Amino acid sequence: MKEKYPTLSKPATLLGLFILLLAGFITIFDLFVVNVAIPSIQGDLGATFSQVAFIVAGYELGFAVLLIMGGRLGDRFGRRRLFIVGMLGFTITSALCGLAVNPDMLIISRVLQGLTAAMMQPQIYSSIRVNFTGRERGIAFSLLGMVLGLAAIAGQVLGGFIVEADFGGLGWRMIFLINIPIGIFSIILARFIPESHAPERPLLDWSGVIIVSLGLVLFLFPLIESQNHGWTIWSFLSLAASTLILFGFWKHQEKRRIANQQPLIDTILLRQSRFNMGGSLVLLIYSTSSVFFLSYALLVQTGLGLSPLSSGLLFVPCSIGFTAASMAAPRLVECFGTKTIFGGAVFYTFSFAVLIGQVWMAGGDLVATHLITALIFVGVGQGLVMTPLLNLVLGFVEENKAGMASGIISTLQQVGAAIGLAAVSILFGGVIANATGGETQSGLYASAFASSMFYNLIASLISAILLWKMAKEQAKQ
Repeated sequence: MKEKYPTLSKPATLLGLFILLLAGFITIFDLFVVNVAIPSIQGDLGATFSQVAFIVAGYELGFAVLLIMGGRLGDRFGRRRLFIVGMLGFTITSALCGLAVNPDMLIISRVLQGLTAAMMQPQIYSSIRVNFTGRERGIAFSLLGMVLGLAAIAGQVLGGFIVEADFGGLGWRMIFLINIPIGIFSIILARFIPESHAPERPLLDWSGVIIVSLGLVLFLFPLIESQNHGWTIWSFLSLAASTLILFGFWKHQEKRRIANQQPLIDTILLRQSRFNMGGSLVLLIYSTSSVFFLSYALLVQTGLGLSPLSSGLLFVPCSIGFTAASMAAPRLVECFGTKTIFGGAVFYTFSFAVLIGQVWMAGGDLVATHLITALIFVGVGQGLVMTPLLNLVLGFVEENKAGMASGIISTLQQVGAAIGLAAVSILFGGVIANATGGETQSGLYASAFASSMFYNLIASLISAILLWKMAKEQAKQ
């Protein structure tokens, strides 16, 4: 009898998993690395502040709007095939980013880069979901969670090094051009990823794609633009319109489900309390990452005057804490179940309380190296939550809905990141905008950082409560 699931002990399986993890790394790395390169990009291309905001957020906007369709395309045409198509597009658009001659070309290239990432990213989740089972699936998803977290951290550490090293005089361009050899390598070795389809290959709901894409654009655009122009009447009108359009999308999908016309999203899946709760956790946790990394970069580089490389090196202890916790998380989850992730969320909340207290008390006298202990705490908490979270959420989903669920979860990650950007704009930006001029630069940015971390404190506390409820429900079963 032919073996359905590959095992991690086989070299080919390990190589296929490695390629999936590498692809996951570069898609998230490219989301965060631009933050540390912005001063160099602005100086080289003469970008305005408005253009800078779209260089950062264009990738995220393109990424978010096509993720659900990307998952369904993989279900229909083959997940490995779509992975290769997405990686090829990602490689080409990364080259366009690195060769951009003006801000507008870079913005357009970043949006296209996000769109191609949206074709690739859901295939990573669904390929792991359908090609592994039991304990090995948990290990694979734990590795993915660890890699995605490390990618965000590497955006600070490795990104700062790449920009300052100025390889071949290319400066910031190398953060994009480095994707070219990685992309070629991944395409060549993608044959080691087992091909898979949904048991019943779905027809594409193109009207649903258009409706949900429009709804997500109208939702995300004001969140992203809030960094630039604040909250205007048009921002609220856009959010109101997105609510109506997304509600219309829900009704459209429900109508297709009742008529057995294979909806883009199965509304029954979205009614499952465990999947809903898991999706909320993904949104909350990834929003805290966005807030933390951007606020940290602003604090230590603009507020305390550190170089990109120095701020990245300061972040190394956080990455060590994250890696150590990520390596321990799978075994802890195996022994204690969801209680482990709940405990991680509690510790994650505690770490932000420590960080807020330390920065608030130091104020303008804050010394960057004094943050190391608190950064380690944040890394440990994030590793204990983020690493096993994907396996927990996608474990609630039947195999034939893996592509759909992966698209939803990937979309929630990006929506969470956009919400995080809006939180930074409101909380961090609000403190800077309302400054009276009596504070030092370091004191002002310390206050702004502490203010933005209150969002993370509340979001991680809500995550802990949700995980406590999930653990309690599992104990009853």
